[in-house]
Amino acid sequence: MRLWQRLSRKRMGSSAISRRDLLRNGGAIAALLATREGEKVSASPLAIGGNIYESIGVRPIVNCKGTFTIISGSLSLPEVKRAMAEAGQHYIHMDELMLGVGHRLAEITGAPWGIVTAGCAAAMTHVTTACLVGSDPERMQQLPSLHGLKSEVVIPKFSRNVYDHAIRMLGVKIIEVSDPAKLADAFSERTAMAYVLAGPGDEGPLGTKAVVEAARKWNVPVMVDAAAEDLTIPNIHLGRGATVVSYSGGKCLRGPQCAGMALGDKNLLQAAWANSAPHHAFGRSLKVGKEEIMGMLAAVEMWPKRDHKAEWNTWQSWLDSISNRVKQVPGVTTRIEMPDSLSNHAPTLVIEWDANKLGITGQEVSQHLYDTEPRIIFGGASGSRPHSMASAIEVMPYMMQPGDDKIATERLYATLAHPPKIETEAVSTDAPQNVAGRWDAVVEYPRGQAMHTLTFEQKGAEITGTHQGEIVAGDLRGGVNGRAVHFSANHRIQGTSLHFGFKGNVEGDQMAGTVDLGEYGGAKFTARRHAYKNGEQHEK
Repeated sequence: MRLWQRLSRKRMGSSAISRRDLLRNGGAIAALLATREGEKVSASPLAIGGNIYESIGVRPIVNCKGTFTIISGSLSLPEVKRAMAEAGQHYIHMDELMLGVGHRLAEITGAPWGIVTAGCAAAMTHVTTACLVGSDPERMQQLPSLHGLKSEVVIPKFSRNVYDHAIRMLGVKIIEVSDPAKLADAFSERTAMAYVLAGPGDEGPLGTKAVVEAARKWNVPVMVDAAAEDLTIPNIHLGRGATVVSYSGGKCLRGPQCAGMALGDKNLLQAAWANSAPHHAFGRSLKVGKEEIMGMLAAVEMWPKRDHKAEWNTWQSWLDSISNRVKQVPGVTTRIEMPDSLSNHAPTLVIEWDANKLGITGQEVSQHLYDTEPRIIFGGASGSRPHSMASAIEVMPYMMQPGDDKIATERLYATLAHPPKIETEAVSTDAPQNVAGRWDAVVEYPRGQAMHTLTFEQKGAEITGTHQGEIVAGDLRGGVNGRAVHFSANHRIQGTSLHFGFKGNVEGDQMAGTVDLGEYGGAKFTARRHAYKNGEQHEK
């Protein structure tokens, strides 16, 4: 899968990373960037130059992680920047522009046709609309009402992901298939489209070839999402029978961050363009400008011209340099992991140690180097106090720039050789508060609130139980340290997972504190325990 898929298969302790995980790690970053309540923010006038971000109080990042949108994807190629600057000097008719671009994308990639979109997710939305209504303007205006339309999309279970929201936003019904024997039965006269997420699972019994075979009977288009993959010429996914394949522009292609493209069937893609801006249809809000369109084309033009072997050798040399330096710290070992897919296709350095001996965990190293200067973000980190002290940190060179290797080398060495003092939560000498029972909780979001139910079972300082939100429900796990309580729950919903990390204090039958919502920031909560009467629990 892109890097996120690969790492979701290989868990690194409690800190695995997921795709474009910043669903958890990226969410933590979002929370760090969020303004604290009552904090005043001031910014100086914008200074257009090398310190453009610092001039408004924003700290740039050394990217040792890969192509993730929340850390702004990739850095566009010089040719892309020039193409965008030149494109901005002229007016152009957008339909004529996309016609010319479509021809050129077909020539470069060998695909029947191509269109440029406002990112890979936008391509997914436009192709879905084209599968639903074609280029019929009456039906275009009918959306998002699906009355009288084919309204189901078949998706293998392994392909469900947070980005399929771009398909679901049309209101379609997702038919999720987990059993290959039931794949053919998932299609019917109601099926408008099938969707497959590129990656290792794409080659399995529910992969593109199998889905294409099942879809052929019903003449259903099959779309493959290859957002962060290397572009293959001829295209591997179209070669497997896919109708359309979509890519992000601001990832491995190093095009504009706000661009993507779809390659494949000409008739379907021209209908997808008709459903997008500048036309007045469902996709009007997903506008891509002439600058991004030409920048995207320039990125694709450059792809076959780039020396990919030399890029790989450079990445390897950077990792070798970092590895040789950090191994000078007693107890530190390293290894190289090779990619198993076309997404974020680069070697990864894994640095490992015992935090009991070095005095710092992988997660602490990652946080320290993110908080201090120069600011670095890594591909993953594991190791946490007090029970998971086997530690590791990953260096992903895919989006590193010349000189970043030297920064990462010296900062990692200095931190591992001379760890900073880590402030840890003191263990209370008081007995853990009793929190067993059912609690009614009010979660106060920055805007809006929700009623949740918490049910705890307690053994000493350890708590387990269930967390019930307004929609999702599942297990929770945590602990009590004197009056302090912490517990978390992760719930699958649609193609993603929602994280709720509660932390607070207990006073008898009252509890209050904060909730870490991952990429969605934070909230506050208060809770009240029910009392028992005649063997049953009642609200106090």
